Amino acid sequence: MSNLLAQSAEQLSLAAVPIVAVLMLQAGPGEIGMLASVQSLPFLLMSMPLGLLADRTSRTRLMALAEALRALALLLLLALILTGQVSIMALAVIGFMAAVGTVAFSVAAPSLVPALVPVEGLARANGRLELARSAAFAAGPALAGALIAWTGAPAAFVLSGMLSVAAVLCLRGIAEPARAAMPARHPLLELQDGAKWVWQSDLLRPMVFCSVAWNISWFMLQAAYVPYAIHDLGLDASGVGVTLACYGVGMIVGSLLAPRVVAALPFGRAILVGPYVSVLSALTMALTLFWPYGWLAALSYFLYGAGPILWVITSTTLRQTVTPRAMIGRVTSIIIVSSTGARPLGAALGGVLGVYFPASVSLWCVVLGFGVQAVIITASKVRTLQRLPDPLPDT
Repeated sequence: MSNLLAQSAEQLSLAAVPIVAVLMLQAGPGEIGMLASVQSLPFLLMSMPLGLLADRTSRTRLMALAEALRALALLLLLALILTGQVSIMALAVIGFMAAVGTVAFSVAAPSLVPALVPVEGLARANGRLELARSAAFAAGPALAGALIAWTGAPAAFVLSGMLSVAAVLCLRGIAEPARAAMPARHPLLELQDGAKWVWQSDLLRPMVFCSVAWNISWFMLQAAYVPYAIHDLGLDASGVGVTLACYGVGMIVGSLLAPRVVAALPFGRAILVGPYVSVLSALTMALTLFWPYGWLAALSYFLYGAGPILWVITSTTLRQTVTPRAMIGRVTSIIIVSSTGARPLGAALGGVLGVYFPASVSLWCVVLGFGVQAVIITASKVRTLQRLPDPLPDT
């Protein structure tokens, strides 16, 4: 429940910010790209320190503090909107604060799950967590667009803040198992251990490179989409919210189908589904250049949700299995830095392309980027896995 509330708060605010920027501040692709870039910087700057904390401190307390920080950021943004002081810079700074909370939650949660769930139940537990996240992706953008269209921007941020507070309260009900104290070591040495583990793994290393290419491509699309949808596809705030919500609907469908897909395919082939469907999704969005219909953009976002969610479930389960539990927080933070740390680059690149080139260039660059990530994972050892490897001992 806490995961559902936290993800809903995040998606509601993430969808509302660019819509507010375009409609209230007349922001273009350059400003939207800058906003997305600043909001994703915490993944690059804060993942490693927070990963160390997740391995050494209470993960539930860290997650609660993360959501409290998000609620505070949204309260500040609400005050600026109500007083007429909101600006692109204010949206960027407050978005940065909220994203720090997102990073803390993202690092701590995967580290907490193996402590609460036996190894044989990891895939199911990760699937349920992703189902909750999928519901948030489905409801958040549509609700944000509807609230802004019907009642104005403040309502979207009030609701988002309330959801964050509710997530904090739910975390109080989790009984986190006690952990043995870790020996004192220099933080850089601990991070070095995590980075070395990832780099030397024939399974984790290509997954990181695939995620980097995916995130660059995805954030290129995010920087370009809202201005493109409003100015070229003729969608209003509600229409943009609905198309973005189709991403979450696709995630729900993909989460529900994931157990059957994993059971029907060798594990390595199941992991490939997400990257391949991402290429199909990018091509579908590119088709709106020839047929500028909102339903086609909605289909693209649906596919982006339905395919890659299987990647999230299977890759997370694989990472938790092949990583010592005492190192999961650090390994997760290394992967977040490497993959989601690429988001500012993708957002900035999407903004630059949107300023200096027509929308067609941005969309075809997105297609190229998703093609690269599919090639990377296809050429790796991950593709050859017939089943999930035996878990490592708890060290």
